[in-house]
Amino acid sequence: MNIMRNIRTLAIVALAVAGAMSCSSELTDNAAPVELVVTNTQNLSRLDIDPATTDEECNETVGVINMQVIPKNNRPGSTSEFTTVRVTRYRVSYRRTDGGTVVPPSFVRSIDTLILVGGTEEGSNFTVLESDAVRRAPFVALQPQNGGRDPETGRTVVQMDVTLEVFGETLAGDNVYDATTFPLEFCYGCGGCS
Repeated sequence: MNIMRNIRTLAIVALAVAGAMSCSSELTDNAAPVELVVTNTQNLSRLDIDPATTDEECNETVGVINMQVIPKNNRPGSTSEFTTVRVTRYRVSYRRTDGGTVVPPSFVRSIDTLILVGGTEEGSNFTVLESDAVRRAPFVALQPQNGGRDPETGRTVVQMDVTLEVFGETLAGDNVYDATTFPLEFCYGCGGCS
């Protein structure tokens, strides 16, 4: 009796798995007829967080975020003015790559940009680190008066991947999203940015 019940349970599980696999693309693909593709062109990989730094390079942007809207299929008539994408916000989050775990808090900023299908928008005014973050962990430990080293790694440099997620929707109301990640090193009094 238990063997028959186990066989039925296995059959039900197998059918459920097969069903989920057959429609998995429906669950992972969005309904929008276009894709938002976000990439970055990185200018700086090391940032000196010393407020006394006067290096001209530190006034440059970390990089440029490139956003492009491409149609999912190229059939004539598959795009219209309703497939134009309105980008409404972005979220910045961090992941340590040096073995440490403490990261600045994530944050969300509002923006308002329209991108036509086949169009590209480049922006360099994305904030990747809030101004008060340098006065909090993990960066505050890098200051000389606080030891000058990250307590988790013992290093004078904090390494992270910074992820920028971009959210929007087509003018027809379909949600679109993409993300880009770039590596950054943070140091204090290390001679500027590069």
